[in-house]
Amino acid sequence: MRLGLSLGYWGAGPDPQAAERVAAAEDLGFDSIWTAEAYGSDALTPLAWLGARTTRVRLGTSVVQLSARTPTATAMAALTLDHLSGGRMVLGIGASGPQVVEGWYGQPYPRPLARTREYVQVMRQVFAREKVEFAGEHYAFPYPGGTGLGKPLRPTVHPLRPDLPVLLAAEGPKNVALAAEIADGWQPLFYAPRQDAHYREALAEGFARPGARRTADDFEVVGMVQVVVDDDVEAAADRLRPMLALYIGGMGAKGVNFHHDVFVRMGYADECARIQEAYLAGRKDEAAGLVPLRLVEEVALVGPRGKVAEEAHVWRDSLLTTMVVGGDPKTLAAIADVLG
Repeated sequence: MRLGLSLGYWGAGPDPQAAERVAAAEDLGFDSIWTAEAYGSDALTPLAWLGARTTRVRLGTSVVQLSARTPTATAMAALTLDHLSGGRMVLGIGASGPQVVEGWYGQPYPRPLARTREYVQVMRQVFAREKVEFAGEHYAFPYPGGTGLGKPLRPTVHPLRPDLPVLLAAEGPKNVALAAEIADGWQPLFYAPRQDAHYREALAEGFARPGARRTADDFEVVGMVQVVVDDDVEAAADRLRPMLALYIGGMGAKGVNFHHDVFVRMGYADECARIQEAYLAGRKDEAAGLVPLRLVEEVALVGPRGKVAEEAHVWRDSLLTTMVVGGDPKTLAAIADVLG
């Protein structure tokens, strides 16, 4: 299992330590660095800026949001970065949720799986340097209206790799199966290795579909894992509880929160209901306090060094091929040492 560095997306402004963290990750032998986007900083600009300071690590997005760009624009950016980096680009894409898609990007959200399938099909045409011709339910090239002067075009740039890897961010079983069918890898957000039977089943379904692109033997699983080393287990968990409460209780609306549903599938329905009720009522501290330690330990490595090192074997034996972690250079060195 390889290590990757999570750079995420910006808060109020850029991370002043980003370049230092990237340099430390490459020096420590990390495999990759990963940027994200929501409705602030984008994923591609920081990846290019910081990637220019590296020579070896893979440059990944975790993730580029489908609704932010047409599939041809996303493919164009990816093949450009792939050339500039000498073939180190890894394109992670995701559908996001209705609040962001419709509220920020002004695009329709319904049928995200069908949109994703079409999106990837169009990008594959670009990477193969074919003339882009597509008549789907959600995307059409050339545009079937307007002046009528549009014609099928192929990229002027010859892609460096026609098989540039595309990873799909997915949480629900249908989307996970889709990743196994059409993508080169899967990006889970909250992955619980002790309870991954449903994920293995969904992936197996996708691999078994006619025309599946990969098999389990050559498929990437790149997941973010929070690692907090502290002699006090509860103190370590406390550093993650507010974030988990936000995702379980405050991301999306009641009844339409895919992160909430992930933890419900793990068996925490009652806990999630209480967390969501408190969070949506504005009692965020109470919501964080309602996150049980065992839930934190499902998706993170927390506690004393010895405990973290001992529990790491569960992750090494899991579906993950790359564990993506965060922190300042000192923290990254500690994590690499404990997990090494």
